[in-house]
Amino acid sequence: MTRWVLHVDLDQFIAAVEVLRRPELAGRAVIVGGAGDPTQRAVVATASYEAREYGVASGMPMRTAAKRCPDAVFLPSDHTAYEEVSAQVMAALRGLDVVVEVLGWDEAFLGVESDDPDRPGLDDPEALARRVQAAVLAATRLSCSVGIGDNKLRAKLATGFAKPAGVFRLTVANWFAVMGERPTDALWGIGRKTARKLAELGLHTVRELATADPAELGQRLGPAMGPWYVQLARGLDRSPVVGTPYVPRSRSREITFQADLTDWAQVRAEVAVLARRVAADVRDDGRPVARVAVKVRFAPFWTHTRSRTLDAPTTDEAALEAAALEVLERFEHDRSIRLLGVRGEFADG
Repeated sequence: MTRWVLHVDLDQFIAAVEVLRRPELAGRAVIVGGAGDPTQRAVVATASYEAREYGVASGMPMRTAAKRCPDAVFLPSDHTAYEEVSAQVMAALRGLDVVVEVLGWDEAFLGVESDDPDRPGLDDPEALARRVQAAVLAATRLSCSVGIGDNKLRAKLATGFAKPAGVFRLTVANWFAVMGERPTDALWGIGRKTARKLAELGLHTVRELATADPAELGQRLGPAMGPWYVQLARGLDRSPVVGTPYVPRSRSREITFQADLTDWAQVRAEVAVLARRVAADVRDDGRPVARVAVKVRFAPFWTHTRSRTLDAPTTDEAALEAAALEVLERFEHDRSIRLLGVRGEFADG
């Protein structure tokens, strides 16, 4: 049985869609986020490669982005447009003889597995990757990067080496040559906080983590997570590429305030509004919510999320609102708030 996994990632997807709609912006620094006004509170949804050269990154406050790249073109987010183009991309991928697992607007895993040696792509995954790029370009005029791996983890990481618009293969054969001396947070699934914990244990690189004792790390970081981190560092991943349609695991709404909220009664009122909007989205989906989360960003930029599991899955507006307000009370009441969010997590997610 021959098996390849390809990870397809659209290059600067949101910015690229905007440039397609406004060709005169090609080659310019483009920053997309919020209402497109850098004087208002919002965060960067994406930035073109030209803007990234100035240090602009997704999740950065728009005001900070404007300071770093004052000559950039700022545009509002247009979710409907991105969803339409994303649907075209995924349709193009499904037109190939592969299994497609959608991860979001701009990325997907492709699985090729067969005992037929004559099946296209099995003996030359790079050729298959180029077919993928050609199909996406023909359907949408967008470029994509393709990572090739012998599992999903390696394919996902390979894409980072392929950008922009390239192809890169990462397998057991070159895993440690490519990844061994990189920091642990270069791995998909390890963030900065976990990397700091690992560093405190003397594990700074992927190679060091890969040679760690899983049982000992389990005692330090948890019986499940410790051994899992070692597996990541060894490039191990047995999860299959699943060709089921992408189904959101949750629905959420959030709002960034142009002036900090300091009145707790107003904070409660805003959370209630957000919860009702989430409830409307949930009813449209026809799927009950099992868990409700509330996100609070305190000034200047500290973000915390808390949640609770409902007694029973529901789509009831009053129940979701009550749960959100109950979770809200777990936060401090005496700090200025710049952003609020409510998320409903589906029971079948």
